[in-house]
Amino acid sequence: MRDPRAAIVEHVVPGAEVIEIAPLAPDDGDGETKKVAGYGQPARIRLRDGRELVWHTASANEFGHDRRSDRAQELLLAYDDFARVPRHVRAIDVGAVIKGGAAVSLRDADELYLITTYAPGRVYADELREAAARGVTARDRARVDALTSYLAELHAERGTAAGYRRAIRDLVGHGEGIFGVIDGYPEGVVSRARLAAIEARCVEWRWRLRDRAHRAARTHGDFHPFNVVFAPDDTITVLDASRGTQGDPADDWIAMGINYVFFGVRSLWERYWAACRDDELFEVAPPFLAWRALVLANPRFYPSMPAATRDDLLSWIERVLDRGRFDPSEAPWS
Repeated sequence: MRDPRAAIVEHVVPGAEVIEIAPLAPDDGDGETKKVAGYGQPARIRLRDGRELVWHTASANEFGHDRRSDRAQELLLAYDDFARVPRHVRAIDVGAVIKGGAAVSLRDADELYLITTYAPGRVYADELREAAARGVTARDRARVDALTSYLAELHAERGTAAGYRRAIRDLVGHGEGIFGVIDGYPEGVVSRARLAAIEARCVEWRWRLRDRAHRAARTHGDFHPFNVVFAPDDTITVLDASRGTQGDPADDWIAMGINYVFFGVRSLWERYWAACRDDELFEVAPPFLAWRALVLANPRFYPSMPAATRDDLLSWIERVLDRGRFDPSEAPWS
């Protein structure tokens, strides 16, 4: 059977006729300079007219390439970057290998897209706004019970040590994590020194959490009121799961819980935390609280927030990070 890679090469390269595809040899050096690990598995392609090409794929590993989306990003970025660097090898095509081994070219693609189903119902954030205005009802308390039951089901599936360590690294260093959110603060809103000090505390917390792989679980990754829809029959549909859906359950608990304080429904906040059955959660929660509170305090996300409220949030972050434990009873606006 002919190598299916030959078909895509002959399709995208004018006049190409593939006569051989063979793996590129690994480093054959000796001693301390020998390299044994890389990020891909290249193959050398020989054409009938004497030209030679290289077929690149990305390998799954713990260096930020463990998710399929990471590997797609790596190859798409390479296709864009190679053309910008003088005397670099040319990127001729970028594509995807589909089931059965055939390949589909993406070199004429611009942005990727995703199509999902639609979730009829009400976004939970709207219900929290109503609860804050009219007072908490039995229905609101039932919503909290439904959400805690959902999290129990979600977190019951265990994760991996590699997935947990990646999640803790991303919590701090990802563009959507603490580093990225801090970089998104407009100049002059919060002093650089204050943000830098919070960031430094969070880096210390990464080292406290990174080896707690016994806590690894399936997670949603962005479990907040704008990503939960209650259908007319009161069933839950969640939106926009992210960050690999592996990590610490504290992520999901904090992401939702902080919003009860933010929306001004204190009694629901207390009910939510009372339902938690995780003895370690309050000791691992501080950096997750820092992340979510940094989002709430960032004018890019909540431009109408008064300066005093922003200062309350940042002060809360600082207290929790320094104390080394999260205490729900000490939230601001009690």
